[in-house]
Amino acid sequence: MPVPAGRGRGGGDRTGRPHRTTNTPQLPEDPEARARELCLRMLTSRPRTRAELHRTLLRRGIEAEVAERVLSRFDEVGLIDDATFAETWVRSRHTYQGLGRRALAAELRRRGVADSVVAEAVAEVDADAEEERARQLVRRRLPSVAGRDEVTRVRRLVGMLARKGYSEGLALRVVRDELRKAGEETELLDDC
Repeated sequence: MPVPAGRGRGGGDRTGRPHRTTNTPQLPEDPEARARELCLRMLTSRPRTRAELHRTLLRRGIEAEVAERVLSRFDEVGLIDDATFAETWVRSRHTYQGLGRRALAAELRRRGVADSVVAEAVAEVDADAEEERARQLVRRRLPSVAGRDEVTRVRRLVGMLARKGYSEGLALRVVRDELRKAGEETELLDDC
């Protein structure tokens, strides 16, 4: 009985093709060369912060002082730049995922970006742009809460904005305004 592709015996993937054999070069023995190679491999997939690279190097057995030397050199030649990373990250995540300033700052801090760099990058998102993005998110979500009771509509819309890092005041104001524009009066938010 034939075995479906990707199941049972055989060395293939789900498509039935055999596994690729790659001639991935081994990492060098010299710790500094090994650290450089690891960093370059990580940076080819996407930009990374200095702290992300540092954590990975330590996890891979590179001594802290060797990691610092390599990362300092990468800094000097411009291969890692936390300010540029933060600026690009903020622009991308705000535009495509609709994250508010608070969520953007939290993500950058988790990635090890310094507070001063975080503040500068997040300041690029002005209040008007943040509010407009929140309005777009609410408008897009309105059809999915149509037909729900008033409390549920408000709770879901405000909750969605809160999870995306928008302040409570902004979330309440935007939801109230957008519900009114959609012709849905809400007494819950009259005090906002």
